[in-house]
Amino acid sequence: MGQGSGAHAADTSTSPVRRGSGLPIPRFASLRSDEVNVRTGPGTRYPVDWVFKRKGMPVEIVAEYENWRKIRDWQGASGWVHQSLLTGKRSFIVPSKVANLHRTPARSADVVAKLEPEVMGEIRSCSGEWCRVKVSGVSGWLERSDLWGVYKSEPIN
Repeated sequence: MGQGSGAHAADTSTSPVRRGSGLPIPRFASLRSDEVNVRTGPGTRYPVDWVFKRKGMPVEIVAEYENWRKIRDWQGASGWVHQSLLTGKRSFIVPSKVANLHRTPARSADVVAKLEPEVMGEIRSCSGEWCRVKVSGVSGWLERSDLWGVYKSEPIN
């Protein structure tokens, strides 16, 4: 019996235990649902601290524990959500000042829309200082510095 226990213990000690996704931390994701419970810790035994009510809102994943992700929003609030409530689809939010949505990636290009603070949209691609985005059916280019949801030099294809 002792040998069986020892062999079993050796098998489990050599097997990798996967904690989280193995994806880079930090990284951006988006909320999958109109209601996402944000908890004080990684599990249902922890109380709900607040509820996000904006499907598609970008969040930054700053830590992982098994199937739970610690997220931070554009205002700095953080808490834990189950990974099933997040999607890898990339989105952005205009954080503080009106942002010009340009026809092409140049400051001198025509402005196709002015985006108010807290407007959200979909990131199509980013290269250099510009991101191609879509907001309410309108596509254009935003300067990377005018949005929250992508890192300074992160390429998105």
